[in-house]
This record gives sequence, C-alpha cells and structure tokens, in this order.
Amino acid sequence: MAQNRSRRLRKKLRVDEFQEFGFDINWVFDESVSEADIDALVDQFINEVIEPRQLGFHGGGHKEWEGIIATQAIGKCTAEDVAAAKAFWQSKPVSGIEVSDLYDIWWG
Repeated sequence: MAQNRSRRLRKKLRVDEFQEFGFDINWVFDESVSEADIDALVDQFINEVIEPRQLGFHGGGHKEWEGIIATQAIGKCTAEDVAAAKAFWQSKPVSGIEVSDLYDIWWG
C-alpha cells in the first residue's frame, strides 16, 4: 500500500484519521410487546442512547431487530457506546441481545 497518501485520498478511502469504527446490534422483542410499545422502546433507545452520544442507528425489524451503530460524523464508536447500547436493551422486554465487537465499518 502507498505510504504517502494525500489527506484527500485518506478521507476518500476512510483510512488513518478518517477510519470509522462501529458495531452491529440485534435483539428480539418478547411476544407480549405490542406494536405501540415497540415504537416507544425504539424511540426511547434513540432518545436516550443514540442521540446523546451523537451516534447513528441504521437498522430495523418488527419483532426481530438488527442494525449497525456508528458515529454521526467521521469518528469511532467506543467501548462505552457498545456498553450503553447493550445495557439499554438488557433492561427491556427483549431476548437474544447480540452486540458485536467494534470493527472498521468500511473495511471490516
């Protein structure tokens, strides 16, 4: 690989200071959770975990949800972000919570 990449090329390739780390998350709502409760819980997740940490969540589902979490701007999620997302869902009526390790979302 080229060692002397310009800043513009490093940004375009999402490497070095422009590398982005994120993580995958999956969960399954219990059968007893209504449609309205699902909407409310996902909104609560976004309001209490995603937005305050300036993260973005791209995903979806019905009873079974999956998605990826990354920063809103170029940057790297932290172990604390992973822990916060996991802790939120551990206290809710869900099962099968899976959270991946941090990985390079462009080259992972």
